[in-house]
Amino acid sequence: MEGLNWPRDPNLLVGIDSRDDAGIYRLTDELALIQTLDFFTPMVDDPFVFGQIAAVNALNDVYAMGGRPLLAMNLVCYPQCKDLWVLRRILEGGLDKVVEAGALIVGGHTVDDNEPKYGLSVCGLVHPDRVISNSGARPGDRLFLTKPLGNGIIATAIKARMASSEAIEEAMKWMTTLNRTASESMQAVGAKAATDVTGFGLIGHLYEMAAASNMEIEVNAERVVFMQGALEYANMGLIPAGAYNNRDYLADKVEYLEEIDLTWQDLLFTPETAGGILVALNDEQADQFIKLMRESGQSCFEIGRVVNAGFRPIKIGR
Repeated sequence: MEGLNWPRDPNLLVGIDSRDDAGIYRLTDELALIQTLDFFTPMVDDPFVFGQIAAVNALNDVYAMGGRPLLAMNLVCYPQCKDLWVLRRILEGGLDKVVEAGALIVGGHTVDDNEPKYGLSVCGLVHPDRVISNSGARPGDRLFLTKPLGNGIIATAIKARMASSEAIEEAMKWMTTLNRTASESMQAVGAKAATDVTGFGLIGHLYEMAAASNMEIEVNAERVVFMQGALEYANMGLIPAGAYNNRDYLADKVEYLEEIDLTWQDLLFTPETAGGILVALNDEQADQFIKLMRESGQSCFEIGRVVNAGFRPIKIGR
C-alpha cells in the first residue's frame, strides 16, 4: 500500500497510519464510530467453537480501542457443495459471542469458496475523548497482558493431532473469551495506550505500540505466561509459519539484552488468535487495574515497561 494517497479528514481520529486495531471517526463531540473487520480459516474442528473464536477475534478489536461493539455483519466463504449444517453451526457460534457482547448481527456477505473462512465486520461506539489507541504509551508506563500466549502453537499441535485434551481445553477457553472485562477495567483506570495481541504476535504488537507512541520498550521474557502445552509443543517444532514471518520482519526492530531460549523466542513471535489486551499504564493506573482484574476473576501479567521517549529497537531480557 506504500505510495497510495489516503484521504485525510480532521474527524478521522485513528486511521491507517498507526496500524491500530480499528479505525475511529468522530461523529459528534460526544460520539465516535469504531470500524473493524477480521476473518480467517478454521483452526479447530468444531464449527460452533470456530465461529465463537472468529467472532471474539473481531469483537476484541473494538474492546482494545476502549469501545463498545454495536453492530456486526457476517463475512463468510464456504463451498456450496459442502454440508450447510456445518456453516449453520459456524454462524451460531459467531452469533453466540455477538449476543454476549451486547451487539446485533445485521446481515453479512457470503462467497462460494473451496476453503471455508468466517469472521465479522464490526462497528462500535466510543467517546472521542476516551479513545484508547496504540500510540498513547508514555515513559514509565508498565506493560500488562491479560491472556497467556500460546494458542498459535496449540492450534498447530491440534492440526498435527498431537495436542492433549487439557491443552486444547485451555486454548479454547482463552480464544472464546471476550476482552470485555479487561477493556472495562482499563477504561475505568484511564488507560491511554492498548492493543490486542493477534496475528503479529506479542513482539509485533509491541513494536506497533512502540513505533506509534515513539517510545522505547523493554520486555522481560520470563514474566510472559504461556498456556499449558505451549512450551512443550514449541520444543517439538510445532510452530506456525507465521512465527518465522514475524521474526524476519522484526529482525532489525528487536535487541536481545541477554541470551533467550530459542523456544521462548518462537513463542514471543508466534501469531495469536483472539489474544489478550496489551495495555500500558502508569504506576497509579497499574495498581488500580490489577485490583479490578483480580476482583473480576480475570488474569493479567506484568511483562515489561516503557523506558524512554524516542523509538529504539524493543529490548528483550529476562
